[in-house]
Amino acid sequence: MEHTPFSTEWLTRFQDPYAVLGLSVTADDRRVLKRYRDIAKLLHPDLYVQAEESARSLSTQLFTKIVSPAYQKVKQDKGRAENLAMLRFRVRRLTREKQLQPHCAIAQELMGKPPAQIDVFYEQAIARLAETQYKPLNQFDQITPQLDELNLTYLRLKMGEPIIREKRTGLISTQPNPVVPPLTPVQKKPESDSIDYAERHYARAQSYARNNNWAPAVRELKDAIKIESSRSSYHSLIAVAYLKQDLPTMARVHCRQALKLNPEDSLAMKYASKLGINPQDLSQKPADAAKSSHANKSAKSTAESSKPSSGTGLFNFFAKRQ
Repeated sequence: MEHTPFSTEWLTRFQDPYAVLGLSVTADDRRVLKRYRDIAKLLHPDLYVQAEESARSLSTQLFTKIVSPAYQKVKQDKGRAENLAMLRFRVRRLTREKQLQPHCAIAQELMGKPPAQIDVFYEQAIARLAETQYKPLNQFDQITPQLDELNLTYLRLKMGEPIIREKRTGLISTQPNPVVPPLTPVQKKPESDSIDYAERHYARAQSYARNNNWAPAVRELKDAIKIESSRSSYHSLIAVAYLKQDLPTMARVHCRQALKLNPEDSLAMKYASKLGINPQDLSQKPADAAKSSHANKSAKSTAESSKPSSGTGLFNFFAKRQ
């Protein structure tokens, strides 16, 4: 350590609350709260009852002097907006002074990613570092500066666009509004239309699936389905993820739903036979099925009424014996 732990000089190294909590700058209040609770469990005094006094003291001070204050800064929308503005100011200053040169390998790798891969790589890199940020405790002052560099590098890449503004579920990059003639009414789209958050979750789930990380893939797909439940690709992929985790019942439910939404969904059709599903049984719409059922009942009724009355029924049986 360059300075004595928890001295003023040492604490100044951890001014980014997102880095302290092991979060990306796109985290919303739900993710912030979940991460805060996870860290609180890792630093809980009960886990250090048998540990040395130095370890108990370190865990307590980390939580009270660094983690808890960081959470207070970003637990609400206003705090996140203010701290994000401060981070952007740091990026502009360091860029102007030509000092924004990442030193850690993972931030350098982010710098070299093409635009289409930046978001997914950044979120995955943050998640990987966060897993070991407080396990063991002495990892904190090694991992947290790397998280800080990742956040600054990500913002630097995103600030190449005209505007970055906050939203509850993340950052949205927007272009300036075009100049419109005064007599032309301006049609403003809802803010939620500016980015497809369901597709973001789906993209992250695909990345996890490619690496056989099925549990986080399921979490991302659940979020995607909550936002947009009518896309068969979400249901077919989560069906595969459940099957890979030996949860065939859940896999069957989502595979059926995928085929109902799109009978030609290739992924759902590939796994349908493995789950004992016949796609043809799902291809008939409910209304058509009702009509078909009604027609079958009518045909059956007509056939029965057209049969000769003799030789059938108890009444005719006894009539013959008389």
